[in-house]
Amino acid sequence: MNEYRNLIGGRLVAAADGRTLDSVNPATGEVWARVPASGRADAEAAVAAAREAFPKWSALPALGRAHFLREVAGVFARHAEELAGIETTDNGRILRDTLKKDLPGMTHLWQIAAGQVLDAVKGETVILGPGSMGLTRREPYGVALCIIPWNSPISTFSAKAAYALAAGNTVIVKPAEQACASVLRLGELLAEVLPPGVLNIVSGLGEDVGDPLVRHRGVNKISLTGSTQTGQAITRASADHLKPLTFELGGKSPNIVFPDADLEAAAQGVTVNSIYTGNAGQVCVAGSRILIHRSVWDEMIERITAIAARVRLADPLDMATTMGPIVSEGQYERVASYLDIAEKEGAELVFGGQTGADVVPSLPGGYWVAPTLFTTSDNALRVCQEEIFGPVAVAIPFDTDDEALAVSNDSSYGLAAGVWTRDLGRAHRFVRDLQSGTVWVNTFRQMPPGLPFGGVKDSGYGHDAVLEYTREKAAIIQT
Repeated sequence: MNEYRNLIGGRLVAAADGRTLDSVNPATGEVWARVPASGRADAEAAVAAAREAFPKWSALPALGRAHFLREVAGVFARHAEELAGIETTDNGRILRDTLKKDLPGMTHLWQIAAGQVLDAVKGETVILGPGSMGLTRREPYGVALCIIPWNSPISTFSAKAAYALAAGNTVIVKPAEQACASVLRLGELLAEVLPPGVLNIVSGLGEDVGDPLVRHRGVNKISLTGSTQTGQAITRASADHLKPLTFELGGKSPNIVFPDADLEAAAQGVTVNSIYTGNAGQVCVAGSRILIHRSVWDEMIERITAIAARVRLADPLDMATTMGPIVSEGQYERVASYLDIAEKEGAELVFGGQTGADVVPSLPGGYWVAPTLFTTSDNALRVCQEEIFGPVAVAIPFDTDDEALAVSNDSSYGLAAGVWTRDLGRAHRFVRDLQSGTVWVNTFRQMPPGLPFGGVKDSGYGHDAVLEYTREKAAIIQT
């Protein structure tokens, strides 16, 4: 049994009261590790450690912080296989994704953050008149609380912590209790690289340790990637101290296929690149609403069905596997419930719908859901409006551009959207008029460093970047 510990003040420690949580391998349904079930005392200790470390870390010259960030990048590179194996075992995301995509990408991201440290210390000057000038300076907030989800723990950890540290903040990371082993192991490795207290990691239930952290006066900035409901709860809980918030929340992304598109590329883009992914569609930008022009409806459904039939569900540690399990029993039950909801609402099942041992008989205890597609003409159905967070998509026909736009925007979410067309004018119109934080044209789920990634409406606001972890101060000097 693997045992992991918190990182607080440079020390690896158990929860203050000794409690632990079981971590379950979602491919087998078996407990494989134990993690700290932290509480209020652990939250207090983490905040105290981060606040103690802040003056020295923030006073470090920017290039000095860059040196530490490059050291972190080296840790990712040297321990890629180990970290990828832990994350795959913990949350079911297939190894070919964690090892070949996530870890190399995060090594690169920490190097990029190291190269952006000077942006966090640049200001501007404004000549106000003879003998009078104004200037601005950027300063870190102080202690940044980064709350990360279970679907891509290492990636989301990096996207937040790297930029927060580059800007001169100290950091507390609260990972999701469903899958936090990879981040806790990363804490063990980074304790040997970063000064004590600069990075702190505490695992546990949201109500036990997350809530005390969110409400703590010593936390100066919060960044969350998670559900819309969690974002709403954090907004209420943090209101007493008016902390600046960055939220990347849920999504119900439309993926729109026009008749002039490259239909083979579009079929790949709306399936394995979007919803039938390595982590079983458990991705915030999943294109779970596939809008298809009626003139190519039959051909696209046929192409989608053929691609879905080739998806291989098996042990996620097998490099030949192309889709893994649902992360936990609770999430599995939630996804499975939507299969019943869709049927009761009158949506037509095209393929899929199998769950549990019927999907992967060799791993009967795993939380398996087969790639599933429903069709409907009614975007008001719950399966069209609510985030399922699993490999379940709904295809909706449309006849005109205006109809496609109206259906796409008929959602409380606005995180991302996909558009498949060769018409440049149409592409620009949809980029302009789609109510989403990101629009992909003839591609899907590309999130390169250097471009903002965030949402609108119930999908949140703000994004993780170096300057987002700084505040701007103005000064006027009369000479």
